[in-house]
Amino acid sequence: MKNKLLISALVLTILVSCTSDKSNSDTDIVVPPVIPPVINITSLKQASIPFGVACSPSPLKTDALYRETIINHTSSLTAENCFKPARISLGRKQYFWDDCDYMVNFAIQNNLRLHGHTLNWYSASGVPTWVSNFVGTKEEWILIMKEYIQDVVGRYKGKIKSWDVVNEPFETTGVLRNSIWKQNIGDEYIDLAFQFAHEADPEAILFINEFGTEYSIPKRTALLNLSNRLVASNIPINGIGLQFHTSISRSEIDIRTTIHTMASTKLKIHISELDVEINPSNVKPFVITDALLLSQKRIYSYVTKVMLEIPKNQQFGITTWGISDAVSWKKNDPDFPLLFDLAYKPKPAYYGMIDSFNQK
Repeated sequence: MKNKLLISALVLTILVSCTSDKSNSDTDIVVPPVIPPVINITSLKQASIPFGVACSPSPLKTDALYRETIINHTSSLTAENCFKPARISLGRKQYFWDDCDYMVNFAIQNNLRLHGHTLNWYSASGVPTWVSNFVGTKEEWILIMKEYIQDVVGRYKGKIKSWDVVNEPFETTGVLRNSIWKQNIGDEYIDLAFQFAHEADPEAILFINEFGTEYSIPKRTALLNLSNRLVASNIPINGIGLQFHTSISRSEIDIRTTIHTMASTKLKIHISELDVEINPSNVKPFVITDALLLSQKRIYSYVTKVMLEIPKNQQFGITTWGISDAVSWKKNDPDFPLLFDLAYKPKPAYYGMIDSFNQK
């Protein structure tokens, strides 16, 4: 009996020992992490940075190829002309809304983000005739600017996600343009414009928008200083629009320096009106070559690459100024600066952008 008890104890000890060893062995097993598959995009509509184009109501209504190319390849729209003040404002508190309403409804129906362009601009398209003829005190000028901005932004509150509040405020020299607003209100017209827009829609993302910062160091510096001052003064600015109407001759260092310099403000960055000329000297007659198209591809690809380098929360979007060479504002130069050719076929530059997104 005593021997049986000894044997039983020995067996129990061995079993416990085996169980313990098995448990320790289990904890030593390394389970590899689950790595999600890399999914490459095949369309800019899928891009991690929203890709958009500037477009207009008339061709959206009448040109099926124009409309379908936009729907199939973009996730964001900019109103090319119909939101410019001279198009909307017929008189004080008198507005033409039809084209703007169409753009808003088109964006909503097709699940596209809509960017409003622009609330304040120095040019003829930005200054209605009645404003050019207006005579009043500084306070009265401030009031008409406030009325206009808040009427427009307020009408589309919650529907238009972002706005170019002030467009092209600087000369190439970096000096503030002597616009009609500066003449009658002073430099503070910029601060006031942002405040009025924010009051009308506190959720809207508000931009200052400028061209030429990739080649004019004085303008780039002025825009940087103004943006930093607005932030420091608690003016409700959220982003900087860099138009980038550029060409195949633009250096990569100019592109990189501009984007990273502006990103140092911590504001959102919108490449807002991108096109890349392949005939910057306006040669006539002009022949498109494969070499020129590859040079254009390099610029589009590089702009995308640099945008992917800045913090994710600052990557607001990349927008081209038009969808196809057929509707480019440069077509009569002649030039072919966009991602789709005259027949709305993607060009090498389109695939260059896709390559940059897939290599991030």
